[in-house]
Amino acid sequence: MVQSHQRSRLPRNLVIGALVLIVLYSLAGFLLLPWWLKRALPDQLEQNMGWQADIGDISSNPFALSIEALNLSAQDSDNEKVVGFDRLYINLNFFELVRGIVGFEAIELEEPFIRLDLLEDYSVNFARDFQAASARDSGKPTQQPEPGEDQAPPALYFQQLTVNGGELLFRDFTQPDMAEFRVTPLDLTLSDLATWQREGRSSDYHLQAALGSQTVEWQGNLSVIPLYSSGNLSISGVDHKTIGHFLTPYLPYDLRGGKVTVSSDYELQAGDVLSLSTRNGRLSVKDLAVAPSKQSEQPRLTTATIAIDAIGFDLNTREATMGEVSLEQLDVALARNKAGEIDWLASLDAFAQSDDTNEPEPKTPKAAERPFRWSLGGVRVSDGRVLWQDQQPDSPAELALEQLSLTIGGITSEMEEQVTYQLQAALASGGKLSLKGQLTPQPFTLEAAISGSGVLLAAFEPYLQESANLAVAGGTLGLDGNLDLDGQQEPLTGTFSGTAEVSGLNLQLPGSKERLISWQTLRLAPIEYNVHPARLEIGTVTLAQPVVNLVRNTNSVHNIEQIILPTEAGDTSTTQPENTDEEAQFIFRIGQFMIEKGTLDYTDRALDPTFTVSLDQLNGTVTGLSNVSPQQGKVSLNGRVDGSASVEFDGTIGTLGTEETSHLKLTMKDLSLPALSPYLGRYLGYGIDSGKLGLDLDYEITGSQLKASNRVIMDRLGLGQAIASQEAVNAPVKLGLALLKDSNGVIEVNLPISGDMASPEFSVGQVVMRTFVNLLAKAATSPFSVLGSIADLAGLSGAELGQMSFEPGTAKLAKGEAEKLTVLADALLDRPDLLLNIRGGFSPSADGLVLLRDELAASQDEELTDQTWQEAREAYLAGKRTLAAPEELNNLANARGATIQEILRDTQGVPASQLYMLDPSRNAQVSDDGNVIVGFTLDAR
Repeated sequence: MVQSHQRSRLPRNLVIGALVLIVLYSLAGFLLLPWWLKRALPDQLEQNMGWQADIGDISSNPFALSIEALNLSAQDSDNEKVVGFDRLYINLNFFELVRGIVGFEAIELEEPFIRLDLLEDYSVNFARDFQAASARDSGKPTQQPEPGEDQAPPALYFQQLTVNGGELLFRDFTQPDMAEFRVTPLDLTLSDLATWQREGRSSDYHLQAALGSQTVEWQGNLSVIPLYSSGNLSISGVDHKTIGHFLTPYLPYDLRGGKVTVSSDYELQAGDVLSLSTRNGRLSVKDLAVAPSKQSEQPRLTTATIAIDAIGFDLNTREATMGEVSLEQLDVALARNKAGEIDWLASLDAFAQSDDTNEPEPKTPKAAERPFRWSLGGVRVSDGRVLWQDQQPDSPAELALEQLSLTIGGITSEMEEQVTYQLQAALASGGKLSLKGQLTPQPFTLEAAISGSGVLLAAFEPYLQESANLAVAGGTLGLDGNLDLDGQQEPLTGTFSGTAEVSGLNLQLPGSKERLISWQTLRLAPIEYNVHPARLEIGTVTLAQPVVNLVRNTNSVHNIEQIILPTEAGDTSTTQPENTDEEAQFIFRIGQFMIEKGTLDYTDRALDPTFTVSLDQLNGTVTGLSNVSPQQGKVSLNGRVDGSASVEFDGTIGTLGTEETSHLKLTMKDLSLPALSPYLGRYLGYGIDSGKLGLDLDYEITGSQLKASNRVIMDRLGLGQAIASQEAVNAPVKLGLALLKDSNGVIEVNLPISGDMASPEFSVGQVVMRTFVNLLAKAATSPFSVLGSIADLAGLSGAELGQMSFEPGTAKLAKGEAEKLTVLADALLDRPDLLLNIRGGFSPSADGLVLLRDELAASQDEELTDQTWQEAREAYLAGKRTLAAPEELNNLANARGATIQEILRDTQGVPASQLYMLDPSRNAQVSDDGNVIVGFTLDAR
């Protein structure tokens, strides 16, 4: 009975014991555990991290295996909040625990806060605080045991992990100015995650975070053992300040604007080899703005959008792929300063130099490492603009390409496939350009179809003024052709084939409004240029309506001379290196050069009055120009001078740049001489009142040596009023001209010249004019020498033609003198303006002795003895005796002059108006044969 009673109490005791255990478990779970955790957690944070923590409330449910903590806040040693949350809820799974797995049925973290500081030494505040706390407790930093290589992770399972409304405050102290980034909200959802291998099962996750308007979204699935993850990562609206902060140490330029959005699918797997691949990637940049340096006032590169699609990467195969890169409204500005530095390149060079001094040398890749491969689907630029600002020329230049459209085909890392491209743009100053073709980067080959139209040349004036003192007042360039380059072997070879045209060109001297050189069109077609060896061949050059305005200023400097820039002292930059024998000679050929309706205006303001002449209606061709022997060009041009005179220019041209001879002829007819009055009057001392000029020039040019004949014809040249000129010839000009004129009033002279055209002192025009003036002076001062050609026909000299010999004591011409009068008469008849001054004369000795002998013979009845004559002769010569009639000598002199006048007038038909008697000479010369000489002088009307 006692045993029965004891057995009946055992269940009750068991129940009571169980109830006690349950009560104790409940007391420990509901009361003791929250009490302990509320005190232990701040202590642990203070002991391990040095933080001061405060927690609002902790509750637990031992039956639900859950713990809930509220309002945790921890401050570091600087009394700044470092971590915290509003609510943490953890619920364990009982059945997973029974299986030996720490299973979390739910973990919920609401509005957590974490402050992460990146310190100056690139450590983080958590590591700093942990090490500081460890050193304080033990006197030295705590060494964490290294995990074993094969140590497996603990068995953990997370059925649901949720983070809501989180906040991450990131502060960066590595740069001079501290930067702060506040990521909020931060939301994370993770489900069904295990730390052991499960076939066919993986965890799903979804992360969302925001930094202002900048967002991150990351979702996919995850497996810990083996490590595997796949999903999608999207980062949107990351602004330039965020990117610039992290990339400034690695960028040579200053980021001023832009927002980046990037997204991609990815797959990560860790096994014997880490495998990472991405696909379907896309990068978008909006409103990008970049400046070359921080000193730049404005961004120099902007875009509306940059988009790259189909981005992929494979770590195992070391391959990256990208689709098309699209840039809309790209605007790039480049500037070159006075020193020749381009802003973008200068910033890049400065960055590279600083990077070389700070960064270690890159490691050399292993020889067996697989080369990295990449491919790009293409590049497309639309509505772009490129601005070039150049301060290096004396006059700053600014060129802009607008409406820029560029497409480039696919490119691969092998660089061996042809890449197509097409470019179209308009110049802001005027004109359009286009390029289209294909290129192969390695080995380099290029095919390009080039086209340009309406390119305004004035925009390139600053570069023209680097080599010539010219201003471009008008003109456009057109170009159309194909360029082929081949760099497969050294040196680079290639050809250009096409046409070019410059229209409406108008060149002036800077600061002048006068046209210097202009034309309607200059067309070159076809053009064939070979890069190596250098060769240029042009089929036809057509120059339509060219105008050259040549002006000699009052300082005697021609405007064309002002084109050449003055050379500074000591400047040897223009010195050309000597060509070596191995250097290939540049070859050029021009098949035909055509001039249509050309005009050359010449004005000489150094003369008073100003001299002007115009050559217009110039038409013709020059063929076969080349610098390669054997080559003989031909020239045939014709034009008009001052609206009436005709000009023809023809001949042959030897190979240019050689010593071959060129023969050139110029013929001009009917040029009005009064038009040349300012120029000729300067040397003649008289204005030109009438007449016409004709030229027949024959030039032979060998190298720089000139040998020429200048046949000058002046028809009915009439002098006008006298002109005061210090350069006028000091001679009777009218006489000289009268001597040079023929019976028709025509002056025809041949003026041969020769000289070295390379000499700065040699001028064809001045040499011709000087020769003519010298001839005129010679004619005026030695008039009978001009008649030498006529005298030569009669076997006489010019000096002989200027005098007559008479027999002593008579008015009878000496033997042969009558022929002289015939020749002289012909000269007078051919020159109506020429006047002959006849001066009779006698010799007191020669004529006096003859008259004395005749007088003695007449006064004696018997023959005159020799003794008587000798006595009379000696007395006459001694002045002791005179003629019985002294007037006989004067009468003899007058008779001799009259004899000459009568023969010329009555026998030879010379008009009396050309014959003038002068006072007789009373001391005439006596020739060697004893005849008395009577001289003539010439004059002009």
